[in-house]
Amino acid sequence: MRDLFSSQPLAVLATQCNGQPYGNLVAFAATEDLKVLLFATARGTRKFANITTDPRVAMVVDSRTNQKADFQRAVAVTATGIAEEVASTERDHLIKLYLLKHPHLKKFVNSPNSALLRVKVGTYYVVKRFQNVMVLPIGE
Repeated sequence: MRDLFSSQPLAVLATQCNGQPYGNLVAFAATEDLKVLLFATARGTRKFANITTDPRVAMVVDSRTNQKADFQRAVAVTATGIAEEVASTERDHLIKLYLLKHPHLKKFVNSPNSALLRVKVGTYYVVKRFQNVMVLPIGE
């Protein structure tokens, strides 16, 4: 998973509001222990409002190339967990980690209108070869 996460800049974030799913592409980063996924968003977005209402989210990272071979070769990882805005006491450290992967987003992530969010991962679902699924619960 570390290789996949380091090679892919984007994830699909799924939130919900009143039972209606909502998906977005987000630039993400993972902590070394893979217990936390980070992303930034403007506070005025629908995804931020959805997370404020219901912090349960899913994030999907995959290796697809949009070729037929993906059915046998692509790997997809879905992380489920709870999203929350990073507290000011941890913000500097986690922004540094995020910007190691996404230095081009420095101005955006440091904007007063932006929030850095963390997803505390509860479970990873890893899918290989189209139907081979592994469930990996993440401990505290």
